[in-house]
Amino acid sequence: MTHFLTRVRGAVAAALFGLALAAATAPATVEPAAAQAPAAPSAANEQMLFNYLQGSVQGRVTIPDQRAALLIQPQGRDFQHYHRTTLKWLGGIAIGGMLVVLILFYMIRGKVRIEAGPSGRTIERFNGVERFAHWLTASCFIVLGITGLNISFGRELLLPLMGAEAFAAWSQWAKVAHNFLSFPFTLGVLLMLVLWIKDNIPNGDDVKWFAAGGGLIGHSHPPSRRFNGGQKVVFWATVLGGGAIAATGFIMMFPFQVVTTMEGMQLATKLHGIISLLMIALILAHIYIGSIGMEGAFAAMGSGKVDLNWAKEHHGLWVDEVMSGGRGASVPAGASKAGAD
Repeated sequence: MTHFLTRVRGAVAAALFGLALAAATAPATVEPAAAQAPAAPSAANEQMLFNYLQGSVQGRVTIPDQRAALLIQPQGRDFQHYHRTTLKWLGGIAIGGMLVVLILFYMIRGKVRIEAGPSGRTIERFNGVERFAHWLTASCFIVLGITGLNISFGRELLLPLMGAEAFAAWSQWAKVAHNFLSFPFTLGVLLMLVLWIKDNIPNGDDVKWFAAGGGLIGHSHPPSRRFNGGQKVVFWATVLGGGAIAATGFIMMFPFQVVTTMEGMQLATKLHGIISLLMIALILAHIYIGSIGMEGAFAAMGSGKVDLNWAKEHHGLWVDEVMSGGRGASVPAGASKAGAD
């Protein structure tokens, strides 16, 4: 019995010694583990990192294209916000606002009629080459406008209606059409510039035309030559705006060829979108006046011949020039000098 108690006391002593040894070594074991845990960054370090990331973060690459070394470009966030938010608001205001104005104008003013009524006689306004240039540019612009709007608004407006697969297929073909029709559109703009620049130089008659409301306000028709002040605005907007759209579009089609910086590419994309939306809004007004908004106007680009009374009311000075044989124009059969009847 004495031997048994001795063994028990030895076991208890050994256990107590083990516990004491564990307690003594615990700080040494926990301290390295605590040292391995990452320290919480201080507010100062976070602010330094935030300030650093406001500039471009450049890495190192061994390939020739050093642009691949750009890891972070903060301006990209601004560009993304512009494309997803600002451009959509601008387009909605410009195009939607123009549609509202045209609807209200039609409800209040109605169709602009030929005051003297159709005469039954016509005078040639545009020849075949001029009409070809117009319709080449117009048809391309319509397709370019629709496919371009798909890029900005298609995801929100068409995707829910068409479904993912149909929208993806439509967008793919729309992108192809948008790229390839840019070439004939540019050709059309250049043709119009060559054909009509001589008739679209601003002069004092344009000031009088605008002062009189262009015949759209009231029933008076201020005299004008071949193109009135409003048509000259459309012409120069088409030539300059269309040229800018073509130039920025080609920069986007062939990236980093002419413009070699990311900032330059983003600027070209922004200008392309803004100018395109403003031109779409302007051309909507042009389409309205040339179709349902004015009696006899569509014939100018349809058959190329307009009613003589229409020509006298809207372009009386030009009719006088034609009747007098000026500028090489021939007097049409059955037509009389402006104001003779």
